[in-house]
Amino acid sequence: MLSKKKTLEAIEVMAKMFPDAEGELIHNNPFELLIAVILSAQATDVSVNKITPALFKKFPTPEAFAEAPLEEIEESIRTIGLFRNKAKHIKGCCIMLIEEYQGEVPQTIKELMTLPGVGRKTANVVAGDAFGVPAIAVDTHVERVSKRLRIVKKSATVLEVEEALMKKVPKERWVETHHRMIFFGRYHCLARNPKCSECPLLYLCAEGKTRI
Repeated sequence: MLSKKKTLEAIEVMAKMFPDAEGELIHNNPFELLIAVILSAQATDVSVNKITPALFKKFPTPEAFAEAPLEEIEESIRTIGLFRNKAKHIKGCCIMLIEEYQGEVPQTIKELMTLPGVGRKTANVVAGDAFGVPAIAVDTHVERVSKRLRIVKKSATVLEVEEALMKKVPKERWVETHHRMIFFGRYHCLARNPKCSECPLLYLCAEGKTRI
């Protein structure tokens, strides 16, 4: 396994590669980010960004989603995978925001996870990006990069990946590390054709060396 020192060394390299890494879901406030992240499950940020401007124009508030017929929400997000489930989650989430949180998005991970359609990853993204709460959201890119670099075992669960990164990365760097690892996985350490031969982390990467 990669030591804490070597893990931080790897993250420093990612920081130099992607100094401006940040969330790519377009949003204007915490509520829009919450809905966008729910939509992004098993979908690309690009596909979500295509529909959210019109979606938020039509449904600008939790009240607008809560009062809308489910079929109308479904029709508005039809191009996104699992749109029926997501429409149900969004409507339920907005009803709960109104009933439990005065129509405001809660700021803690624990409270966010009480909302329909919000798991740990979504809660971490919203808490970190909207409110600056230290959090590491483990998506498919963060998981893949962590396992390829042997920051964690290949058999590690998503929660184990998160816990390992939290131990090895200083708390004040959790959010930026999450974004840099996503960019590294999305644009360099690709799932099918990682750019191992030109990777500045090849010297640290056990899996990369087997691919050359």
